[in-house]
Formats: sequence, structure tokens, C-alpha cells
Amino acid sequence: MVAISVVLCTYNRCESLATALQSAAALETPPASLLEVLVVDNNSRDRTREVVEDFVRMHPGRFRYIFEQRQGLANARNAGIRQARGEIIVFMDDDVSVDPEWVKVLTARLRTGEWAGAGGRIVPERKFSPPSWLSIKNLGGVLALFDLGDQPGELRQSPYGANMAYRREVFEKHGGFRADLGRIGKNLLSGEDTEFGGRLLAAGERLWYEPSAVVFHSMQEDRLKKKYFLDWWFAYGRTLVRQDGKRPAIMGIPRGYFSMARLAVRLATNTVHWAFAVRPDNRFFRKVIVWMTAGQIAECFDLWFRSHKNSSGDGALGAQSLSRS
Repeated sequence: MVAISVVLCTYNRCESLATALQSAAALETPPASLLEVLVVDNNSRDRTREVVEDFVRMHPGRFRYIFEQRQGLANARNAGIRQARGEIIVFMDDDVSVDPEWVKVLTARLRTGEWAGAGGRIVPERKFSPPSWLSIKNLGGVLALFDLGDQPGELRQSPYGANMAYRREVFEKHGGFRADLGRIGKNLLSGEDTEFGGRLLAAGERLWYEPSAVVFHSMQEDRLKKKYFLDWWFAYGRTLVRQDGKRPAIMGIPRGYFSMARLAVRLATNTVHWAFAVRPDNRFFRKVIVWMTAGQIAECFDLWFRSHKNSSGDGALGAQSLSRS
């Protein structure tokens, strides 16, 4: 028997959480497998616990409630990994819905032990129609959309956290999600999921893309505003720099000086592209690249400032330990 654990982390989204739990309750258990769903409550102040406990009562043996006090999505995911009983650990979000066969098809390759992890497609909810200024192809990452087409095969990039699965041993071997990257409350820093997948790929682990494992992501109204996109891309710029961390100096000159100079040139160039773009979606795309570059410059400056303030500090946190102690 292969045990499979689905980890669903949530924070103050009891309404959308109920929809996600309904779809999780309908999940079919893969052949010769055991299936559990761990709901990790990351300090919610709404009715989250009540909603989860209702599902625990209605579906005994399927759901477990876990409270993780340390704020941050990476902390919540790591807590789920520590508490999971499965040999395969699957991740979904609290604002998605999945088909009954989702876990079965997403984990099929992992149950043989040939692949370290797998990811599937994340698409908008069925009735979604994007505004004219939004290019899903270029900016879908803000909405956590992931679609590499209809053909299954080996993944050359990291899957997204709303639809990914890994064998337990990869966490034991490579560590957990970086807590300095995961979203904390309203802070839009992210990338702990893609950093982890990238870490595995860099170590030679093999990941599988399974397009038939589809997750439908709700398109919340507050995320379909230009301000949210600009804030997200500014935070993403900071995330990119934070993922790289502090790197060795060049001829005794801190690398951050070169990075900020290079990014300043890129900022000026992209500002010109933004000013002369005509089509609404292309114009907004150019604008968010400006915001992303500004975020990179801001994080480079903060990294430089922190390194001078505390010369013994390290610019990037290592992978978080998943010790059960």
C-alpha cells in the first residue's frame, strides 16, 4: 500500500476553503493506496477551524486539522510535511477546486518511484474572462496559473504550489521550503515552491509534467486589479534577488554594486518600452516589468545594507530543516 498525503494550507479564507474541501472530499483514492488530507491552519482569525472540523466530522479518516502558529506559507507547508503520513506528499491551495481523479493522475508516475516529483496544469475557473489589459500568457504567474500544453513529459521547470506532488524522500534529502520566500499574511513575497523545484532540478532530480491533472483556480476580484499586479511584480523582483542571496565580491567590489547598476539600465530601458507601447495588454506588461526591476533594485539595496550592518550575516536562508523533533 502507498500512503498519499494532500497538504492544503490556508489563512483567513474560510469561504473559498469550503469549496476546496468539498472537491478534496470527492477525491478518488488511487489503487492500492491510502489517502489523507491535512488542512494546515496558518493562524486564521475567521471561521477556518470550524469549517475544517465540520469536514473532519462528515468525512472521518479523510481530513486532519493542523494548526501552525509560525506565520508564512512556507512554514505551513513544512508543518504539513512533518505531520504527513504519506510516502507521497501532494499540495493544493485553499482557493482551488480539483476533479475526483486529480490525485490519481498526478501521482501515477511517483508511485513507481521513477520520478521525484510531478506537477499539473493550473487553469482559471471555467467562467473566467480576463480584462483587456491582462495578458494571461505573460502575466499568468500572478494568478498562479501554470499550463505547458496537452503533452505529458519531463518537466524542465518547477511546478507551482497549487498543483504539485513530491516523494517524501526528496524533502528528507534536500530540505523543505525556504521560510524567507513564502508569503506571510499580506506580504506578497513568494517563490518558495519554485525555488524548491529548481533546487531539485539543479540536484539532478527528475520531475514529471502531467497535463491531465488539472486544478481550477478561482479568480478573486481583488487580484484582478492593476494595483495588485504591480504590487505582486514588485515583490517578485525582490523574490528573485532573495533567491540568489549574497554572492562573492568581484575584485573586492561587492557584487550588489554591479547588480544595481545593471538593473538601473534595465529600468530605464523598460520605462522607454512602456512609454511607447500601444496595445493595452502589451503596455501593461511593460509597466509590470518596470515594477519588477524596481523591486530587484530595492532588494539589492536592502541586501547590501544588511550585509554592511551585520558582516557575519548571510543574505539567503538555507532550506528549512524538516526535523520531526
